[in-house]
Formats: sequence, structure tokens, C-alpha cells
Amino acid sequence: MRKTLRTAMRLALVALTGVLAVGFASAPSQASDPGTDVVGGTRAAQGEFPWVVRLSMGCGGSLVHPEVILTAAHCVDGTGNNTSIGVTAGVVDLQDPARITRQSTYVLQAPGYNGTGKDWALIKLNSPITNIPLLSMATTGANDNGTFDIMGWGSATEGGAQQRYLLKAQVPFISDASCKASGGSYGGLVDAEEICAGLAGGGVDTCQGDSGGPMTKNVNGTPVQIGIVSWGEGCARPGKPGVYSQVSGMYGNIKAGLDSLVGTPQPGCGKSGTNANDVQIPDNTTVSSSVTISGCTAAPSSTSKVAVNIVHTYIGDLVVSLIAPDGSAYVLHNRAGGGTDNINQTYTVNLGSETANGTWKLQVRDAASADTGYINSWTLTV
Repeated sequence: MRKTLRTAMRLALVALTGVLAVGFASAPSQASDPGTDVVGGTRAAQGEFPWVVRLSMGCGGSLVHPEVILTAAHCVDGTGNNTSIGVTAGVVDLQDPARITRQSTYVLQAPGYNGTGKDWALIKLNSPITNIPLLSMATTGANDNGTFDIMGWGSATEGGAQQRYLLKAQVPFISDASCKASGGSYGGLVDAEEICAGLAGGGVDTCQGDSGGPMTKNVNGTPVQIGIVSWGEGCARPGKPGVYSQVSGMYGNIKAGLDSLVGTPQPGCGKSGTNANDVQIPDNTTVSSSVTISGCTAAPSSTSKVAVNIVHTYIGDLVVSLIAPDGSAYVLHNRAGGGTDNINQTYTVNLGSETANGTWKLQVRDAASADTGYINSWTLTV
């Protein structure tokens, strides 16, 4: 029931944010009046929240390192090399010619993310953004209370269009017990990883397309990220608060992920596994091939290698992923290449957050018909 509600409602499904990413609407005429509420929000001033960014799939995010954006796990499609996400930063008007743009190179989705809790992800950029302040993350729960700032380019009404201009609002903290008492999906709140905020009577909230954006609090004059926009039942409904990923509860894991993206590469364990048994790939079917790694006393390298040899007559049909022993998926190839024959490539993957020992799978999904092939061989070096 909880997953169904999340799927149907506003913020927790990649498919939802993808649909809403088609475009954004010019802000409604009443939004030009800074005193007029739009889902409880008003127009943000240029430079007021300099570290908030817009992502091309229809989500928000925050600049936590010159090369890294923090967003929601449900906004991305697994971990791995990814050059498809556009980033707009430095402006409140998405059409401002002064906007800063970047492209993703790699995505790290929270290890073990399955739609319940752990709703965070990191996006590495193709070049640093050095002229915008960074947003600090909450390292403890000392400030997980009081009144928070929320902002985004998402819908101004439930089910409405995306916005051209950044809107802002403030929402008060709601205790875990009170949040769970809201019923429905809220009964499954993950205390250590989720935090609630909103007005009992509704009227102020984040909405579709705000997913992944920051919820912040001024601490001694410095903005600190307390939450990441995650999910809720509808938008601004009475008795249905917004639920945010609780940064302080997951800070250690987020920081470890950040370090793995920008820190000194981890050397890894050095072990390899190869599977050279042919696995047929029928049309519209998912298959896999496994290798087992054992004897490692160190974590996998942040530059682990996956050498893939797939014989296929139309590689644009294929989605190829590395599946870790804990089930985490690292997308290697996502329907690129059109009618090109065969994949014979070595991919570099950051597996530093995984455990090396165990069974790893190369998963291949043929997402179309008329062309078939087989996994010829693959090698994982951790």
C-alpha cells in the first residue's frame, strides 16, 4: 500500500518526474506579485538561494561540492556513468541568459535504495562550478527542528505545470510521531532517514518537480541543508505533510559517497572474475550472467573495471547493468548506439561503497524486438 501511494502521488517516482520534465510553464501572472502565495510560495530573489539547481529530468538539487550535486535517489536511474542529465544553476529564472549549465558524467544512487528511505543521490559534473557558494549539509540532528526553507521550480498547484521562476516558502517541523499519525503512507515513515514538515491545515508544500531539492535552515546566519524533497500524499493537503530525506541521519553515507566521487581513488582489492559462458538475449527479455568474487579484505576500487563483450545486431535495444551482491544496480549502457553491432567495451565504475565479496551479475535487458544476440563474455575487476 505504501508503494502504491508513493507511485500515485507526487514526489517519489522517477517516471513521474520524467513526465513532468517535458517543460515548465511561465510563472502564473499572480506570481509576479511577491505577496501572492502559490502553493504557499512566493518568488525567490536572485541570489537568495544560490546553491539550488534545476535538473533536466524535472528534479531539483543542491551544489554541495564544486563538482557534485546532491539530489533524491528516486530522481535518477541507478549508479553508473551518465552524461544525460543537464544542470542549470546560478539563476532563479530558468530562461535567464546568465544561467550556468553543466552536464552529468556519473551518478551515485544511495546503495541499497529500494524506494523506502535512503532517498539520496549524487551527480558528478563535467566541470566544476566555482562561482556559486556551496550548501553545507547537516552533520547532526541538532537543528532538525523549528522552521525550514523550501524552494523549487516544481508545480505551483497539485498536478500543475512546472515553473519558470524559483518559488520559496517556509514550513515548520513535524515530529515523527505526528507525521505517522497522518495515516496512509505516513505510517511507514523511516525515523532515522526521513523528516516531516508542513502546516496542519495544509496550504504550504513542495510539489511535483521539486523532488531532490533542498530543505534548509539558517544556523547562525549560515544555510544548512536539513532535508531533500522526497514524497508526500498530494501537495499541500491538510494533514498530509511533506516528507524529506533526513540529511543528518544519512550524512555519513552521503559524505562517503561524495569522497568516493571527488577524493583520492580507492585502490580496491585487485581480484577479478570472468564468465565466458554464452547467454542468449531473446527479444523483450532480461537475462544475466554471474561471477563470484571472494578473498577480498578491502572494498572494491572507486575505479573498478567491467569489460563487456556482447554480440548483438542492434545495441540500441540493450540496457546493460552491473548488479552488486546487495542488489544495487550500476547502469553501464542505456540503449545508446542505435543500429551499431556488438558491445566490446571496458567500463569504469565507482564501487567503493560496495562489499567486494559475493555474487555480481551482468544484467542485460533487450527492450525491443527484431534483433537478438548473446552475452559472449564479461570480466569484473574490483
